[in-house]
Amino acid sequence: MKRNILIIEDNADLASLIQLHLADINCAADIARDGGEGMQKFRCGQYDLIILDIMLPVMDGITLCRKFREDQHYTPIIMLTSKSSEIDRVVGLEVGADDYITKPFSIPELLARVKARFRAAEALSRSSLQPQQQLVAGEMVIDLQKRQVVINHEQVTLTAREFDLLAHFAKQPGRVFTRTQLLDQVWGYQFEGYEHTVNTHINRLRLKIEKTPAKPTYILTVWGVGYKFSEQ
Repeated sequence: MKRNILIIEDNADLASLIQLHLADINCAADIARDGGEGMQKFRCGQYDLIILDIMLPVMDGITLCRKFREDQHYTPIIMLTSKSSEIDRVVGLEVGADDYITKPFSIPELLARVKARFRAAEALSRSSLQPQQQLVAGEMVIDLQKRQVVINHEQVTLTAREFDLLAHFAKQPGRVFTRTQLLDQVWGYQFEGYEHTVNTHINRLRLKIEKTPAKPTYILTVWGVGYKFSEQ
């Protein structure tokens, strides 16, 4: 099945190179040269994935990502940037990006990330077709179809990755996952040194869903192994 991708990148040579190599994995790609054009193409087209540069004319990638996440239809986003500091990666992920790759990067790595996002999207689609549309744990209700979380009758705002992580845990209460397993099953890839990304997301998730994050009742730490979702 041919997939449609939107590339929002102001470097014309890089955008064309990415477009050329995406064809090798059966993907058609449109190119937007600035944030304004990117927003217009997103609203007019239907895309399976967005490759988004952070430093853009007219509207920057962080603002664009935030606006994309306001749309009801979920589209995976891979951010590209020449910045390499931890704070830039955190901000990109916090506003809803699914993955983050720093320039310069290799085309094979980018294609691997793209395919990983498609695998994750397919897994999510399969799970949404199952009869069970809601997961209930204590005061928490997770609506898998609407991608919404309600705790004690109040909706909790989660990023796309935080929701995927929480749903993955809640579907298998009591099962212990290592950080490497979570990277593979939720993020869709395994790269050495990325385990801290799991810790960061779980800490942020606990701040949003736990009454007392320091003493969690939903996502529990299994010391020396990883994490699990409470069976209670």
